[in-house]
Amino acid sequence: MNIAVILAGGSGSRMGMGNDIPKQFMKVAGKKVIEHTIDVFEASPLIDEICIVSKSDFVADVENLVVANQYKKVKKVLHGGKERYHSSLAAINAYTDDNDNLLFHDAVRPLVSQRIIADCIKALKHYNAVDVAVKTTDTIISVDEKECIDFIPDRTKLRNGQTPQCFKLGTIRKAYELALADPNFTTTDDCGTVRRYLPNEPLYVVNGENSNMKLTYVEDLFLLDKLFQLRTQQGEQSKLSDNAITCLKQKVIIVFGGSYGIGGEIINIAKQYNSHIYSFSRTQNGCDVSNVEHVQKALQQVVAKEGHIDAVVCTAGILIKESLTSMAQNDIVNSINVNLLGVINVAKESFQYLKETKGALLFYTSSSYTRGRMMYSIYSATKAAIVNFVQAMAEEWHEFGIRINCINPERTKTPMRLHNFGNEPEGSLLPVEDVAIASINTLFSDATGEVIDVRRKSH
Repeated sequence: MNIAVILAGGSGSRMGMGNDIPKQFMKVAGKKVIEHTIDVFEASPLIDEICIVSKSDFVADVENLVVANQYKKVKKVLHGGKERYHSSLAAINAYTDDNDNLLFHDAVRPLVSQRIIADCIKALKHYNAVDVAVKTTDTIISVDEKECIDFIPDRTKLRNGQTPQCFKLGTIRKAYELALADPNFTTTDDCGTVRRYLPNEPLYVVNGENSNMKLTYVEDLFLLDKLFQLRTQQGEQSKLSDNAITCLKQKVIIVFGGSYGIGGEIINIAKQYNSHIYSFSRTQNGCDVSNVEHVQKALQQVVAKEGHIDAVVCTAGILIKESLTSMAQNDIVNSINVNLLGVINVAKESFQYLKETKGALLFYTSSSYTRGRMMYSIYSATKAAIVNFVQAMAEEWHEFGIRINCINPERTKTPMRLHNFGNEPEGSLLPVEDVAIASINTLFSDATGEVIDVRRKSH
């Protein structure tokens, strides 16, 4: 088995916040840090089981989180100890099959990626001990007792260690058996223990990521919060997933903005599978998403025919490429109303139907959400607002089982793009079909609160 061991025995002593709350229980991006960390391993198809090791005083809190979030892979919540290695030993002693893979990960590294997890498990097919690290970017110096430099090591060989640290159970168990028999054993990390007591055991290093940072100081909370906001996933656009194909045939889907562009292509693909899909737009049937009564009427119309709604997509949007000072007030208001108020209207009015089916919502942002761009400030502002709205509603509606995400496509070959930018070099734009496929796959995935990147396949 591949077992993720989440080490949650740390304290908040270095946070300097004057409280006794361990840093893994502090909130960032709407959840406790440890919840984000568990979410990553819970979502990994490669992880079979999760074991959480906590300070004794907080075991009940961890158990409550497991129940509240309905984590299916968390099978053990163990008491840790005073030192880090006590927590590692608690997990080591909880398992018996020496061929199991144990991935020890800090609870306060909530941004570990699926790529890192996959690379670690792949490496364990060839090595018994695996570490994760990133290249050191700063020059490292060694100083003497007078605080003067006495040595500068070669930076090209230096790495900053991260987690997970991964082992065959038999390997890490043997290392600690030797360590505990040594009266001079001092606390170290798990890789350090293997390195010291099993010197002939190769320790392979998987490339980490700078975003896989550890929450240590209070300033890290603000940085983590921003990283969560900007975090994206890559959308699968090569083909429809088997689950998406099944859902297209069975689920009732509404697309607001389905007359052309991305929405139109979603409709075209859905029709190929005889889908229960409905399109509403201003040009098609006079449905303006900025008018809440129009949205209500569209939803009611579909429910009257189908009895329920499983998924709602809103691609409706306006891009006016013009400086703010030259924009007409009516264009400003209309852009905000369609791009942002329309999203809010669709979400709010869809809620009563989607909570019954534990359905999904899908909206669209733009790469300009990370930094506003001149000549389309209003568009950039509304797209940034959509990301924040999606992330907020994913948390707010989590208990109802409603999934809500947004697609972040690269520059896409749509009529709106052509109208504002003219003819651009062939091959420089993302085909609208790729965005539509990624959209449908996302709509029927387990993801929620995510920004899904869609890029040209050549990238």
